Amino acid sequence: MKLESKIFILLAPFFALVGIVYGFWSHWEPVGTVGLFLVTALAAMIGAFLALTARRIDPRPEDNPYGEIDEGAGDQGVYAPWSWWPLAIAFPAALTFLGLAVGWWLVGIGVALGVVGLIGWVFEYSRGQHAH
Repeated sequence: MKLESKIFILLAPFFALVGIVYGFWSHWEPVGTVGLFLVTALAAMIGAFLALTARRIDPRPEDNPYGEIDEGAGDQGVYAPWSWWPLAIAFPAALTFLGLAVGWWLVGIGVALGVVGLIGWVFEYSRGQHAH
């Protein structure tokens, strides 16, 4: 994680410089200038999060320059291979974006269904006595 944190932390000054140059060239056009400075803040936040996380966890096999591929073998996390919840999130997302073109009332329905789908996906394995 140290490499990833360095990449994002080095991107922050780059985007700040690009934001300043863009501001001068565009006579401080508000949308693009603010957007570039928000990208600067986002890169800095991601880099800081990754740096703090790298301090808390043990080095990963990817962090070892002499590491072998087989050092990263094994379980990488818990995934639901037969879950229908991603589909229950994708349909409301498509409905929400369709609502941007058709009508704002459709956005509300899409967001409401999306929240239900997201809650279902997050709590898929947390169902009390019916937990997997």
